[in-house]
Amino acid sequence: MKRFRFDQPVGKTIDRYNSVHAAISRVIRTPDSVSIGCIHLEAGGIVGYHPAPCPQLFLVVNGEGWVRGEGTERIPIQSGQAAFWITGEGHESGSETGMTAIVIEGDGLDPESFMSLLET
Repeated sequence: MKRFRFDQPVGKTIDRYNSVHAAISRVIRTPDSVSIGCIHLEAGGIVGYHPAPCPQLFLVVNGEGWVRGEGTERIPIQSGQAAFWITGEGHESGSETGMTAIVIEGDGLDPESFMSLLET
């Protein structure tokens, strides 16, 4: 067995898109070009607005915050919930108190095949 780290201290600061107090720890990239990482948002952190380069699934595993798509409304999100953006869709995420999310990016993602839609 080997053990690995993906906590915030080993993450790389996200400084694109006017992001603040945000870091990403890369986890893996598959031969099929699926990338998995862990985003760490400190209190007041934001991953700034930008278009999704490919389908992107944002799975909140700790804390709470907000997400938005191409509209201006910030939609609350918390641990156990996920957001999904399609290729080219503008999006942003942030947290007033801190949030950790696993991000899965790659063609062919179809979370509706496996996950329950969140009632609004």
